[in-house]
Amino acid sequence: MVLTKLFSSSSKKSPDKKKHHKHSASNTSDLSDLQLHDSQNPPALVRAASSDRHLDSSLRGAASKHRHPDPDHHRSPPQHQHQQPSSIGTTGNNNNYSKSKSSSSPRVGSSRKSPSKASPKPQRDPEHKSRRVASTPSRSPTKHKSKGSSSRFTYDRDSHPLNLPPDELRRLSAMAAARDDSRSSMDIEQPDVAPSPAVTNATVTSSAFSTPTQQDSPASSTGMQSNGVHSDTAERSPTPPLHRVPSSTPQPAQPVVDAEACKLAGNKFFKAGDYQKAIQEYTKAVEAQPTSSTYLSNRAAAYISAHRYHEALEDAKLADELEPGNQKIMHRLARIYTSLGRPTEALSIYSQIQPPVTAKDKGPAEAMLHHITQAEWLLREDRGGSMTLYCLDQAVKGLGAGVTQPRKWRLMRAEAYLKMGNVNALGDAQNIVMSMLRDNNQDPDALLIRGRLFYAQGENEQAMRHFKLALNLDPDSTQAVRYLRMVQKLLRMKDEGNAAFKARKYQEAIDVYTKALEVDPKNKDINSKLLQNRAQAYLNLSNYDKAIEDCTDALKLDPAYIKAQRVRAKAYGASGNWEEAAREFKKIAEANPNEKGIQEEVRNAEFELKKSQRKDYYKILGVDKNATEQEIKKAYRKLAIQHHPDKNLDGDKGDTQFKEIGEAYEILSDPQYVSHSLLPSPPTSS
Repeated sequence: MVLTKLFSSSSKKSPDKKKHHKHSASNTSDLSDLQLHDSQNPPALVRAASSDRHLDSSLRGAASKHRHPDPDHHRSPPQHQHQQPSSIGTTGNNNNYSKSKSSSSPRVGSSRKSPSKASPKPQRDPEHKSRRVASTPSRSPTKHKSKGSSSRFTYDRDSHPLNLPPDELRRLSAMAAARDDSRSSMDIEQPDVAPSPAVTNATVTSSAFSTPTQQDSPASSTGMQSNGVHSDTAERSPTPPLHRVPSSTPQPAQPVVDAEACKLAGNKFFKAGDYQKAIQEYTKAVEAQPTSSTYLSNRAAAYISAHRYHEALEDAKLADELEPGNQKIMHRLARIYTSLGRPTEALSIYSQIQPPVTAKDKGPAEAMLHHITQAEWLLREDRGGSMTLYCLDQAVKGLGAGVTQPRKWRLMRAEAYLKMGNVNALGDAQNIVMSMLRDNNQDPDALLIRGRLFYAQGENEQAMRHFKLALNLDPDSTQAVRYLRMVQKLLRMKDEGNAAFKARKYQEAIDVYTKALEVDPKNKDINSKLLQNRAQAYLNLSNYDKAIEDCTDALKLDPAYIKAQRVRAKAYGASGNWEEAAREFKKIAEANPNEKGIQEEVRNAEFELKKSQRKDYYKILGVDKNATEQEIKKAYRKLAIQHHPDKNLDGDKGDTQFKEIGEAYEILSDPQYVSHSLLPSPPTSS
C-alpha cells in the first residue's frame, strides 16, 4: 500500500502527467532484485524488526492485507488531502525502492499508453533518490473527474510494485508467519529501552495512514487476494502494537514467621502462667502453619487455662480432624466437653481412645451424667423440687470456671422451683426464665415456663398469652397446647359456677366447682379459689361442717388466703362455736389490720361469745319465754323427777343438771325478777 503511494508520487513529478514508464518486464525483474537484496542485506527496517516485533508484523500486514485499488470501486481522496508515506517507506530501504520505481513501466494490456520513445534519464545517487522520495509529498497518479467533482485513483494491477509473483509472496508470508509464531512480541518481555527515532516514525506513520481493505475484489471468489496471497494468510490479524503496563507500587515483603520458634515462645509463656501471651504466640504459629495439629492443640490448652472453653473446643476439634486417633488431643477434647457440661459427648470421646482410659480420667464426666439423669427422673416422676435442685447443684460442680450452666440445666432448675410452689421458689424460677429471655426472647421453652408461673400465680390472662407465644415459636409443643387448653377450661367452668352462685342456685354452683377442681389438681392457686367458692355455697345452704372443711383445704393450698379464713370463721359462728369464731377473726385482724370490715367482725364475735356464756333458764327448763307459771312449774317437776339424784346414773354430771333445774325454777317462779326484767334475754340465732 505504501509503495503504491510512493510510486504514484514519483509519477506525478514528471512533466507529462500521462507519461508511462518502461515495460513491466523490467519492473518485475527489478522488484525481484529488490526482494533478494532485502533478504540478503536487511535494511534498517528489518534490523529494527529483529528488536521490535511490531515492525515485522506491520511489514507482513502490509504485504498480506493489501488490496489493489480498482478504478471501478475505489475513489481517490480529495486533491487537497496530503498523502504521507507509510511505515514501510523508511530511509533504510528507499534506495532499493527508488531503483524499482525508476525502472518500472506499465505492462502490455494496461490502461495506459506507452510513449513512442522513452528518453533516457540520467543516473543519480541512490541516497539522493531516497532523500528525494522521503521529502517529496505523494500525489495522485491519475485523476478522473466525475459529476460530483470527486476523483478516483486509477492503478494498473499488473504494474503495482507489490504485485510480486504468487510463489514469492507466499514464501515471504510463510517465513514471516513462522517467525511470528515462534517468537511473538506479546510473549517476550521487552526491555525498558526507548525505541529509535526511525522505528517510532515508522510506527506512527503506519498507524495513522492505513489504506482500507477492498471488499469487492474479483479475486475474492477464488479464495485469493488481488495481490496473489491466499485468503487465510491475508485474514491473519497483525500483532497488536506494543504497550507498556504501568508497574504497580511494590508491596513490602512480609516477614517470614518461624512457627517452631513461636511455639517454643508460647510454651515458655504457658509455663510461666501468662496464658494470654502464650495464646498470641501459638496463634502466630497456627497462622504460619494452619494444618499443624500440634500448634492447635497447644493453643487449646492455653485457652483452657485462660477459662476460654469455647475457643478451646474449636481448636481441639480441628486438631482431632487433622490428626485422628491422637490420644493427647482426644483426652483434651473430652475434658473440654466435660467442662462445658456435655458429659455424653465427653464419654463418647473417651470410649474411642485406645488403649482404654482409666476410671479416674472419665470419672468427672460419669458423675455429671449421673446427677443430670437423676434430676430428670425426679422431675418426670414429680418427686419434689428440692431433690432435683440438689442433683443439679452436684452436676454444676463439674463445670469449668466461669462457664454458664447449659440451657437444659437452667430449664430444669426453673421447673424444680415451679414444682415447689411457694412464693420464694416461684420468684427464683421467675429470675431464671427472665435471664434466659434476656439472652433470647424467642426461646419457646422459657416462654412456656413463664406462662406456667403466671398460671400458678392466678394471672390466667398473662398465662394464656405466653402459651400462645410459645406455640407460635414451636407449633409442635404439646405442653403449651395442654396448658393453654387447661387454663381455658378452668376459666370457663369457674365463670359458670359464679353465675349459678349469683343466681342463688347454690347446689348447681357446688356441682360446677366440684368438676372444676378435677381439671388440674396440682394448681394450688386456682384450686384454693374454687374451694373457697364452694365453701361459701355450703355456708348459704347451712351446711356448716362442709363449709369449714373446704375452707381448711383451701388454706392448706394457700395459707395466706384471707377470704377463706373469714368464711371459715363465719361458719364457726353460725354453728354456735363463737369461741372458735372469735379466735379466727382476731387472728385475721392481727395479720391484716387494714383488712376492710375485719374489726367489726371481731367485735360481733366477742359479743356473741359473751352471750353464749350466760345461763338461759328458759332453755334449761325447756320452755318458751312467754310460758306461764303453771307451765314453768310443770316443766320443773318433770325434769326434777327425771334428773333426781336417786335415779341419777350419770354421777356428777346428773347432780349438776339437777341443781341447774332447781335454780332455774327458783328464778323463774320469783315474780320480782320477772317483773323487773332482771333476767337476760335469750340469745338469738344468727
